[in-house]
Amino acid sequence: MTSPSYDYDLFVIGAGSGGVRAARIAAGHGARVAVAEDYRVGGTCVIRGCVPKKLLVYAAHYGEEIEDAAAFGWTVPGKASFDWARLIAAKDKEIERLSGLYVKGLDGAGAALLRGRARLIDAHTLDVGGRRVTAATILVATGGTPEVPAIPGAEHAITSNEAFHLPAQPKRVVVVGAGYIAVEFAGIFHGLGSTTTIVHRGPRLLRGFDDDVADRLQDEYRDKGIALHLNASPTAIDKGPDGLTLHLSDGSAIETDAVMFATGRRPNTQDLGLEAAGVETGPKGEIKVDLYSRTNVPNIYAVGDVTDRVALTPVAIKEGHAFADTLFGNRPALADHHDVPTAVFSQPPIGTVGLTEAQAVARFGTVDIYEAGFRPMKHALTGRNTRTYMKLIVEPRSDRVVGAHLIGDDTPEIIQVVGIAVKLGATKAQFDRTVAVHPTAAEELVLMRSKARTATAKAAAE
Repeated sequence: MTSPSYDYDLFVIGAGSGGVRAARIAAGHGARVAVAEDYRVGGTCVIRGCVPKKLLVYAAHYGEEIEDAAAFGWTVPGKASFDWARLIAAKDKEIERLSGLYVKGLDGAGAALLRGRARLIDAHTLDVGGRRVTAATILVATGGTPEVPAIPGAEHAITSNEAFHLPAQPKRVVVVGAGYIAVEFAGIFHGLGSTTTIVHRGPRLLRGFDDDVADRLQDEYRDKGIALHLNASPTAIDKGPDGLTLHLSDGSAIETDAVMFATGRRPNTQDLGLEAAGVETGPKGEIKVDLYSRTNVPNIYAVGDVTDRVALTPVAIKEGHAFADTLFGNRPALADHHDVPTAVFSQPPIGTVGLTEAQAVARFGTVDIYEAGFRPMKHALTGRNTRTYMKLIVEPRSDRVVGAHLIGDDTPEIIQVVGIAVKLGATKAQFDRTVAVHPTAAEELVLMRSKARTATAKAAAE
């Protein structure tokens, strides 16, 4: 679909994973494409999200690995030490390489990259750093940005954006929040040697995840020495000569070197000119779209976190690809937002797909629960108290496995394959007929022969 009356057939605002995928696929279909980016190419995931975070997660594991080596006959001479600056420098080098690959990918596909902030003037016209361009179709893929509570002294805190660029590791850190970003960074800082506290306004971590998995992570973090200060919200931050003081709603205060807000993310829609183009947004600033990622303005689309659907990089990529195939490849496609597997790179990590127990009970009324809990084989020698837990949720009438929730080493790797089974509607009987791979943690998923319990709406109410 080409439009000679415009500068471009497609103009993409934002060079993150979703926008870049859409641009490359559309260009491959013959469209004249341009992408505008005012920061670095790669978006949140590559630059200041999943990729650098996973590198820091790897680093945080080495402290325990070095300690555990002795249980397997290794002697590590001297006392191990950690250098924050070396880690950050190595991380920066890898991120620079990946960002370069994204740029190379756009160039190879024939898409133009315009450096600068893009702002809509009307439905077909944009201002990019003072330059006016026109496009037949516009795709907004600007992602999300961290939320910061409006409290006195909030300017002294950091978010996940700044955490990747700290010049020095804080000896004491308070992470405010209880979602996946909060628990991941708490695990990172603690694993690297910082005294770490999680502050959360609610009674438990990881709201929205299966309760049994969330509760076990909470217990694991307490056992590791991460302090949990629950049922309290930050009210102010004071900066003094010896660090920061975080004041809380329960009247207490915590002395610390750094406060990190991980209290959620909002769609990054400010100053995009959406109002001028007539694009409708929701209460969080999210761009409202239909199943094909189209806004209320027929030629303007949006994908990724800016739409506040499923805020995951692979989902944004699927949405961008489906958009480009539909509009420029004559291959109508929808991004499927159901049964999306995901992982939390906490310590230990979590893998999950499908419905939680509460969601399954609400949908089906009655579900069967199968569980397995065990000490990983590795820790039979190390003596560590950490445990792996696996849970399958089965709809009894169809025997379909409608949810799988795991916590323990390697569960993010395991859940990818389990996600295929759940997506295909595999039954518990089919899980049972599958031969186990021994000795592995994953074998427990096909060895759960005895039902642990039946969950019902009535039992949940009691």
